[in-house]
Amino acid sequence: MSTYAIGDIQGCYDELQQLLQQLHFDPARDTLWFTGDLVNRGPKSLETLRFVKGLGERAITVLGNHDLHLLAVWQHQQKHIKADDTLAAIFAAADGEELLQWLRQRPLMHYDAALDYAMLHAGLPPQWSRDEALARAAEVEAVLRGERFHEFLGHMYGNKPARWSDRLTGWDRLRFIVNCFTRLRLCSEDGQLEFKYKGELDNAPAGYRPWFELAQRQSRQQRLVVGHWSALGLYRQHNVNAIDTGCLWGGTLTALQLESGEVTALDCQGVLRP
Repeated sequence: MSTYAIGDIQGCYDELQQLLQQLHFDPARDTLWFTGDLVNRGPKSLETLRFVKGLGERAITVLGNHDLHLLAVWQHQQKHIKADDTLAAIFAAADGEELLQWLRQRPLMHYDAALDYAMLHAGLPPQWSRDEALARAAEVEAVLRGERFHEFLGHMYGNKPARWSDRLTGWDRLRFIVNCFTRLRLCSEDGQLEFKYKGELDNAPAGYRPWFELAQRQSRQQRLVVGHWSALGLYRQHNVNAIDTGCLWGGTLTALQLESGEVTALDCQGVLRP
């Protein structure tokens, strides 16, 4: 019985199946954790959603920025669609509505006390402990699953506010929470978020550091599994296991066995190029 955390799929369904064969994955005894971004830009987002949903309790996935983007396009049609989106097959599928309704029920953060691992897509601001992060995630999850779902997705996009305050309310509060969980890479020492930079670790803009390197980070004692930052590559320091290794871009698709810490990587041909 094993638990495998797997980095961003982004519609690379065939590569996912090859990796699972390499792992000898058995859905009768093993569990998969997905770091978010199941969909978009890759060729088989529909097949990926169907597969993960079909695993039932044997799969746990958190929402990434591309997953939320899919939900926003679903609810607001042409307002948010991008030229490089590969989502049309989901909207055209007979089970598309069912898959989208399932996706909106997924969490932003998952914590397993027995394994003592937590999973989210991107990052956490320095002010939040694990328990605070779980509470903030629950705020957004309640809205995603509730009657204000459509309205929330219309207010989700934007880079402000860029710093956490307990006094934040309304859409600003929810937007900040979503941006941390699904977009964060860099942060200043005082907790100011930066969203433009997507490159390698060594070239970060002055005044900003990776969120996981901040000494005052309140979640630093918790083991975390994250995805999102493909240019970072496989990174395992500061109690953070970053496993988006850029399958979409011709890198690898990575699985981390949580019980043993063993890493398995599948070489990918890639759909896109940097």
